[in-house]
Amino acid sequence: MAEITASMVKELREKTDAPMMECKKALSEADGDIAKAEEILRVKLGNKASKAAARVAAEGVVAISINGAVGALIEVNSETDFVAKNDDFLALAKGCADLVCSKNPADVEALSALPMGEGTVESTRSALVGKIGENMAIRRFSRIEAKGKLASYIHAGSKIGVLVDLIGSDEQLAKDIAMHIAATKPKALDASGVSQDLIDAERRIAIEKARADNKPEAMLEKIADGTVQKYLKEVTLLAQVFVKAEDGKQTIEQLLKARGAQVANFTLYIVGEGIEKKTVDFAAEVAAQVAAAK
Repeated sequence: MAEITASMVKELREKTDAPMMECKKALSEADGDIAKAEEILRVKLGNKASKAAARVAAEGVVAISINGAVGALIEVNSETDFVAKNDDFLALAKGCADLVCSKNPADVEALSALPMGEGTVESTRSALVGKIGENMAIRRFSRIEAKGKLASYIHAGSKIGVLVDLIGSDEQLAKDIAMHIAATKPKALDASGVSQDLIDAERRIAIEKARADNKPEAMLEKIADGTVQKYLKEVTLLAQVFVKAEDGKQTIEQLLKARGAQVANFTLYIVGEGIEKKTVDFAAEVAAQVAAAK
């Protein structure tokens, strides 16, 4: 019986994207023959969906679909960036965006039940998980029925996606606003859209920092107010300085006013935002799983 080393498991996983323990089992069955083990895994890959489902999917892509005055933005996650570039995975994401745009599902569960190909979105996703051997999940989507012109922008290899509804002005301004949002990542259109939890957190941090700097207690609230106002200018679209402003001072609000336009709505998705990514030492993980399997 050939010795199955961590490097052999790693090499087979890189070739097949199958789970590590499945790679070890296939190598054992093939007596260390990597080519034969790869064939064994190809036969078994259709059964990997349920085993892959427990793994964190924090990579992936955003996809956009626009049909006239209706637009959709969706985030579909995978475990690795490698799979996020897979043509079948990209087709799944785009197909889901098209369905959100045309069918207006209420949530991810409703989207998953919609027809796709020879089955449903969920059966298509599950089959692809089985084929690739890596977990993937439809995380969220947003659908906009525009009051004005819709513009979109995808940046950083489909890792950042923006959909903007601009009333008034022209297509170029809408595109510029979308690119600005991708660059500056505002949390809301104006202060009214910023979560009170975020504002409270900024206030607490400002007060603690001021105390650490030995500022007088009577000044703490005033310092916190100033910090919160600065924070709101940084995270609200209308208060941000336009990234293409020639004078480096013109805000989005001033730009829109000068052009007789207004942003009715926007959605910004950043792939993996808020998902805790688990970092694991590969050799240690292999050793732990091999030990557990004995």
